[in-house]
Amino acid sequence: MDKHIEVSELYSCNVEYLAEHFSGKKYPWELLSGLRELIEGLIEEGIEGFELVDTGVLVGEGTVISPTAVIEPPAIIGKNCVLRPGAYIRGCVVTGEGCVIGNSTEIKGAILLDKVQAPHYNYIGDSVLGNGAHLGAGVILSNLKGDKKEVVVHAEADYPTGRRKLGAMLGDGADIGCGSVLNPGTVICRGSRVYPLQSVRGCLVPDSILKPTGVFPIKNDKDN
Repeated sequence: MDKHIEVSELYSCNVEYLAEHFSGKKYPWELLSGLRELIEGLIEEGIEGFELVDTGVLVGEGTVISPTAVIEPPAIIGKNCVLRPGAYIRGCVVTGEGCVIGNSTEIKGAILLDKVQAPHYNYIGDSVLGNGAHLGAGVILSNLKGDKKEVVVHAEADYPTGRRKLGAMLGDGADIGCGSVLNPGTVICRGSRVYPLQSVRGCLVPDSILKPTGVFPIKNDKDN
């Protein structure tokens, strides 16, 4: 039941310094437990091809950081990434290679694998984004319920996470349309897409597209 929401189904982790962390977890929200300790340990050990640019901030070679971007520790920014003007890393963030973090995008307590794009006015809180995941302008990954209670992931079954703060878990290749809000504990499975201006909760199954009119298989969709 709900095998598609497991870490092994959502992500192919090619980030060498995160591979062991991913291999030992069943569900994606488990990846956020101990994230600070993981990042601090990797910074202390050092990673080949990375430079300590500030206390608690490790940056890979080829990465371009705007002078107006802010990175709070601990943080690891992978190789060949771009942090555009006004990007705000609020700590406990680790990325893979080739990520784009754009203007007024705020990220905290999150894992981004390779080639994630969050280029325009995005909020990413306590979330895990898979390879090539893309957020349209203004997409919000909300991480706190209005009643401040534990986040429960709703798929075929309900999964208590033990976390009061939990954002979204986006599988490899997930694409979220402009202006959409993903409510706490949302899972977007591998290869799935969300139309613009949607309020999303629960689980979007693999290779599907969420429109205002419902959920459809991508392979049968003629106007996505």
